[in-house]
Amino acid sequence: KLSIWNDQSEYLEGRLRLLVKNAVFGLLLVLLVLALFLRPSLAFLVALGIPVSFAGGLWLMPMLGISVNMISLFSFILVLGIVVDDAIVTGENVYSRIQKGEHPQSASWRGTHEVGTVVVFGVLTTMVAFTPMLGLSGVSGKIWPNIPLVVIPTLAFSLLQSKFVLPAHMALLAPHRDEKPNNPIFRLQRRVADALERFVRNTYMPKLDVLLRWRYVTTAGFIALLIVTIGYVAGGRMPFKFFPDVEGDVVTAKFELSMGVPFEDTGRAVAQIEAAAVAAAKHFEKQEGGLVLRHYLASAGVQPFLTSLAPDGPPRATHVGEVTLELMPSAQRAVGSEEFIDRWRMEMGQVPGLTQLSITTETAGGGNAIDLNLNGQDLEQVREATRWVKDALGEFDGVVEISDSDRIGKDELRLLGLTPAGRAAGLRLQDVALQVRAAYYGDEAQRLQRGRDEVKVMVRFPKSDRRTLHSLEEMKIRTRDGDELPLRQVVDYDYGRGPSVINRIDRRRSIQITADTEGDTNGTDVVNALEKNTLSKLSSRFPGVSYAFEGEQKDQADSVREIGVGFLGALVAMYVLIAIPLRSYWQPLIIMSVIPFGIIGAIIGHILFGMHLSIMSMCGFVALAGVVVNDSLVLVDFVNRHREGRSLRHAAVVAGGRRFRAIILTSLTTFVGLMPMLLETDMQARFLIPMAVSLGFGILFATTITLVLVPSIYLILEDLRALLMRRRLRA
Repeated sequence: KLSIWNDQSEYLEGRLRLLVKNAVFGLLLVLLVLALFLRPSLAFLVALGIPVSFAGGLWLMPMLGISVNMISLFSFILVLGIVVDDAIVTGENVYSRIQKGEHPQSASWRGTHEVGTVVVFGVLTTMVAFTPMLGLSGVSGKIWPNIPLVVIPTLAFSLLQSKFVLPAHMALLAPHRDEKPNNPIFRLQRRVADALERFVRNTYMPKLDVLLRWRYVTTAGFIALLIVTIGYVAGGRMPFKFFPDVEGDVVTAKFELSMGVPFEDTGRAVAQIEAAAVAAAKHFEKQEGGLVLRHYLASAGVQPFLTSLAPDGPPRATHVGEVTLELMPSAQRAVGSEEFIDRWRMEMGQVPGLTQLSITTETAGGGNAIDLNLNGQDLEQVREATRWVKDALGEFDGVVEISDSDRIGKDELRLLGLTPAGRAAGLRLQDVALQVRAAYYGDEAQRLQRGRDEVKVMVRFPKSDRRTLHSLEEMKIRTRDGDELPLRQVVDYDYGRGPSVINRIDRRRSIQITADTEGDTNGTDVVNALEKNTLSKLSSRFPGVSYAFEGEQKDQADSVREIGVGFLGALVAMYVLIAIPLRSYWQPLIIMSVIPFGIIGAIIGHILFGMHLSIMSMCGFVALAGVVVNDSLVLVDFVNRHREGRSLRHAAVVAGGRRFRAIILTSLTTFVGLMPMLLETDMQARFLIPMAVSLGFGILFATTITLVLVPSIYLILEDLRALLMRRRLRA
C-alpha cells in the first residue's frame, strides 16, 4: 500500500500555526496594556501601527530573499512589542498635552515635534542593534539573517507610521473636557492611569530623589549585581550550549562496518539495530500508554535518508547501512527523542564488527557535539595520538559514539620493494607497478572518433588471467633488455589491508575524531575539559602532532567571534546616532554604559526557566541593547531640555516622573508581546524561547536601569565634569 512518510509540510504547518497563535495572543495583550494606561481610543491608534508595520515588513520579504518560515515568523513576534515603542513615546507625549487642556489638533503636532528627533534616532539605534546577526557564517549564517531582515524593515515602516499617520489620527481625538466618565471602559482606564500617576508622584519620585542623593552607592549596587551575574555565568553555574535542545520527530542511525565485509553481515547488523528500535518503542508504548513509533525504514548497503539529496546520491557499499525512524509528532507523545535514543542504544547492545555508529535527530543542530582533527607528518604518530585522545574521551560520562576517520580498506597486495634479482635486471619499483597496472587495469592503446564522442581503446589481460592470485604471481615483468621474469622474482610483496581513504590538511596527514553526548552531558563542558587536561599536553607527548576543532565547535567559535565583532561595530554606530540628537560627545556614554546591565535581567530569566545559555540567548542580548538605548535616550533628552532654572538632581527627578509612563509602556508592551512565546509548552518552540527570554526579561530589568541607573550616571558624569572645570579654573 502507499503511505505518506516524513511529510515535512505537516511539521511546517504545525509550526506556523504555533507562531501565528502566539502572535495573535501577543497582539491582544499589547492592545490591552495600551488601553489600560492610555485613553482606549489613543491605545487603538497606537496599536494600529502594528498591522501597518507588519504589512510593510511582509511586502519587503520577497525582495530581501526571505521566505515565510519558522524564524521569519518568530521575528514578527520578537518585534511585536518593540514596533509600538516610537508610537507610544509620541502618543504618550501628545496625550499628556491633551490632559493639560491643550486642543488635540495643536497637541498632536507640537507633541510629535517635541520628541520627534529622539524617536527617529531611537528607532535607528534599535535597527542597528540587530545588524550583527547579518554577517554570520556557517549554520548560523543560514538562520539568523532572517531576523534582522524582517525586524529592520518592520521598524522602518513603524517609524514612518508614527511620524506621518499617527499625528493626523490623534488630531481627531476628543478634547480632555469631552471625555465621558460614565463609560465603564473609560472608568477602568482612569483608575489604572490615576493609580500609576499616584505611584509616580508619591513613591517613585521621592525614592528617586533619595537614590540620586546617594547616586554613587546606587551605581555601585548595580555594578556589584552585574559582577555577581557575570561571575555566576563565568563560574560554570550556567553552562553554554551552542544550539538549544530541539525536539525532532525523525531519528536516524547510520553505521559502517569494516570495508569489504560480506553484505550478509551488514544485513544482520541492520536487523539487530532495527529490532532494538522496535523494542525501545514497545517499552515506551507500554510505559506511556500511547503510540511512539510511526514508521521505520531499514536499509542495508545504502544510506538513503538524510543523504538522498547529495550530488552523487546516497552512499552505496556493502559495509554501510541505515535505520531511520519517524516518531509520532512531539505534541502526541510524552517521550522525547533524546530519551528514545538513549533507550535505543541500551536495547542495541554491542553490534559485531561496528566501526562507526551515529544516531541523530533531524533538527537545526550544528553536527556532532565533539569534532576535531589531529594533523601530523608521521601517520603512525597521528594514529597513536588518536588512540590516546579517544581513550580520554571514553573516560567522560555521557560521551557516546566515539569514532575516527582512520579506517582500513579492502584486502590488497602491496609491493614492498625490489629483490636483488630485480635490481640486477635494472628495474625500478615504478616500472613494476606500471606494468601490473597496465595488465589488470589496462593501458590506453588508441582513441577512436565515434561521431561527437572519443572512445578509448584499453589493452589488458583477459578476464581469465585476472581472477586468481596465482596468475598475478606468475605474471611476467619485462626488463629494459627485453627479458621476462616472474613478478615474485623481482619484487617483495605481502597481503594486507590499506587505508580506505587518505585525508590531508595543509599537506599533513589528518585523522578526524567525532563523538556525541547523551542525557544532561554538555558538549561544551566536555570540550573545555578535554582541551585543558588532554589536548594541552598533545604537542609534548606527540611532537609534530597538532589539533583543530571542526563541526559544531568551529561553528560555535566562528559565530561567537562574528557576533562579537558585529556588536562592537553596532556599538560604534549607536554612539554616533545617540550623539547627534544629544549634541554631545560625553552624554552618549551615559546611555552606552547601561547596555551591559541589561544582561542581568536576561540571565535571571534563564535561571527562572532553567535554561542553558545558547547562541539564541546571545542574539537576544544583542537585540536588547537597542531597546535599552531607546528608552534611555528619551529620558536623557528630557533632562537636557528641562534643566534650565532648576537643580540638576531636581531636573532628573522631574524627567523620571514625566517619562515614567512612556518607559513603563514600552517595556511592558515588549514583554507581553513575547509572553505567549515565553509560556509556550510545545516542544517545537524550545528552539526559539531562549532569545525571547533574553529580550523579555532583559527589557523588564532595563526599566529599572532606565528609571534609576541612567539618572544616577547622568549626575555622576556631571559631577566629574564640574570637578574638571574647577581644576581647570584653578590652573
